[in-house]
Amino acid sequence: MSRRGLTLTVAGVLTLLLGGAGALLPVPYVALSPGPTENTLGEVKGKPVITITGHQTYPTSGKLSLVTVAYQGGPGARIDLLTALRGWMDPNVAVVPEETIFPKTVSVKEVEQQNTQEMSSSQQDATAAALNELKIPIKVIVAVGSTQKGKPADGKLLPGDEITTVDGAPVRTIDDVSAGVRKHKVGQEVRFGIVRGGKSSTVQVGTVAGKDGPIVGMIMGTQFKFPFTVNVNVGDVGGPSAGLMFSLGIYDKLTPGELTGGKSIAGTGTITPDGKVGPIGGIQQKMIGARDAGATVFLTPADNCGDAVQAVPKGLRLVKVSTMHEAVQAVDALRTGSGPVAGCPVR
Repeated sequence: MSRRGLTLTVAGVLTLLLGGAGALLPVPYVALSPGPTENTLGEVKGKPVITITGHQTYPTSGKLSLVTVAYQGGPGARIDLLTALRGWMDPNVAVVPEETIFPKTVSVKEVEQQNTQEMSSSQQDATAAALNELKIPIKVIVAVGSTQKGKPADGKLLPGDEITTVDGAPVRTIDDVSAGVRKHKVGQEVRFGIVRGGKSSTVQVGTVAGKDGPIVGMIMGTQFKFPFTVNVNVGDVGGPSAGLMFSLGIYDKLTPGELTGGKSIAGTGTITPDGKVGPIGGIQQKMIGARDAGATVFLTPADNCGDAVQAVPKGLRLVKVSTMHEAVQAVDALRTGSGPVAGCPVR
């Protein structure tokens, strides 16, 4: 072989080796793909997704399925360039920058904890939304979410403590607590009436200077006391986007008749206690997952309609919803074949 030929051969081999090695290099991207669906009227690993005790329930049929997005990648488990390229060429996969899912300011563990917390909160909000839709009274309480390390409340107030009074004045909202604390001078103690583990007590907590006045160093939230027990079991699913479908599943179990009439309906959307449906991410992958699981109708948050109509799979009907009430009316109309059902408008 001539020197020139040898040089070209060696260069070609090196190019292939470098190209192969480069394709296996980790890249800061995450690949999103359709995840599993779960029927909120069915079971997960042999256990009902929704269990209600202390109130009459009714038989259900069909499916009201939540949808999920699976991901590959992230800090400590980055995908390689070849996987990213495959994802970019696959219409069912979205490849997004890593910081979209894992912000640089938080750890992977913190993101996972946040997703778990959001799922737990969404279940509470979903139960509240279903009961509010059914006009079943709910008691709303102010409770301690967490305390700030090193601040006066740390160790004196615990997550889950219900705050009933501040210096003897009854508490109905978070603002009542904040206003009660701000009445004090920095260094003074605040007397909190609390309920912990079913027992009432009083706790004295000092104050320190905060940005807008005296603080005790706690983060508060509202919780609900329901007149009966609703448990939700979904395994490892995280995030708030299943709220709407939880609400519909709870509603169906608490009402006579079968809401779906045997249809396979999937959907997504966050939910507030008063029934407002919010937008979510990964709409394309969620629609694909829903259709693959046999759904023919997809309840779509109004704010996601623009993206949804551009990627809806064949055979899947989009139904636009802004509230839980609209969702109930739409599913009822689909079952009976009566009344209009709003779809996502085509741009």
